[in-house]
Amino acid sequence: MSVAIDKIIAEQLTNAKKIVIVSHIRPDGDAVGSALGFANALRESGKTVQVVLQDGVADRYKYLPGAEEVSAEVTLDYDYLIVVDSADKHRVGHVLDSLPGPDLVVDHHKTHIDFGGIDYVEPESEATALILSDKLPDWSLSVSKDTATCLMVGLLADTLGFRTNNTTPKALRTAADLMEKGVDLVTVYHQTLSMRSLAEIRYWGQGLTKLEFNEGVLSSTLTLDDRIVAGYPENDDADLINTLTVVPEALISVLFIEQENGGVKVSWRSVNGLDVSEIASQFGGGGHASAAGADIVGELEEVKKLVLEETHHYMNIKGRS
Repeated sequence: MSVAIDKIIAEQLTNAKKIVIVSHIRPDGDAVGSALGFANALRESGKTVQVVLQDGVADRYKYLPGAEEVSAEVTLDYDYLIVVDSADKHRVGHVLDSLPGPDLVVDHHKTHIDFGGIDYVEPESEATALILSDKLPDWSLSVSKDTATCLMVGLLADTLGFRTNNTTPKALRTAADLMEKGVDLVTVYHQTLSMRSLAEIRYWGQGLTKLEFNEGVLSSTLTLDDRIVAGYPENDDADLINTLTVVPEALISVLFIEQENGGVKVSWRSVNGLDVSEIASQFGGGGHASAAGADIVGELEEVKKLVLEETHHYMNIKGRS
């Protein structure tokens, strides 16, 4: 992005007084960290800010500054709207229905579709939080300890603790810069990547008992009943998909999470050289080369059959099965 765009964004943020920040449904660490970090920086500059996440904030992130004030719907009479970490408007859920498009979108997804007044997109960046760590000072905002803590969550979450194959030296240098702001890396790392509730472990157990492996593709399912048995209150996979990536035989991992609305959330992960965003895009989803997802309408077994067929077809084209 150009210096001219940075100047425009800085001017817009300076002139705005009441700001709403939105991110995607089933918010992960980058969505939560980016939204809360951006909000904190804006509040410290004197702005009134409301963060809106349709599905709320997971317990592991409720220690972050501003987390307890997150809303499920827009109630602020705002004059500026920001969306972070969303590749398209659909990903934010229903919170923006009937509202004008956002003034600013900050994102890092390869499959991003412009939907804002300004779409500030860096698909090569590992996390939206990494973009914000770099650009907030250019947008006339400071990065305090609280802001840095939130942004560190996003950076750690989307790099899996600097383990993804797109991790760059810049990400590591940025982490060091955030630590110099006072971030307690040990605590943030534990809360973001290590800590698991008893319900999450039980939920994982439901999925791990149903693992299937076929020609380089590792897959499993999490049903609504699994959620009830485990006592897991969320509608995501509790990051089980990222655990499946440790299996060396798996070139692609796929996880199917049954949703209450009759649809299925599908998550893909892949080794370097296989772009699962190409598969996800066939089902109206998207993401990154090594991590992608889609929300698909249909019965679990039907969706599973279609997705695995398409995944194996992709593998055959790439000659990796």
